[in-house]
Amino acid sequence: MSAVKRRRGATESLLSIVLGLEAVLIFFVTLTVFALKLLPAGVAFGGGAVFAILLLLTSGMLRHEWALWVGWALQVALILLGFVHPALFVTGVIFVAIWTYCFVVGRRLDRRNAAFFNPTTN
Repeated sequence: MSAVKRRRGATESLLSIVLGLEAVLIFFVTLTVFALKLLPAGVAFGGGAVFAILLLLTSGMLRHEWALWVGWALQVALILLGFVHPALFVTGVIFVAIWTYCFVVGRRLDRRNAAFFNPTTN
């Protein structure tokens, strides 16, 4: 007997990809912040690890509505990293734009798929 696998929506799939890419970004940001000695090593690596773990955990929880709000909060935190190094303002804004685009397109695709697969709900 096999368990039925839950079908992920487009929004969940797209946003989890964005959060995964942001976790990779945070890895490189952590190395950069450490190499430039912008923060003490413990703060740079500890903060980077916590941020990356939060991104990955949120990525796995996007089926819940609250996780979307956590994702938006993480986007704000990503922009705020610009106070550590100004180039991160630009990087943060770019990733927030990607997050927003994926959110809007994912919702649109989910509505279209719901209408296609459940035509009685229109």
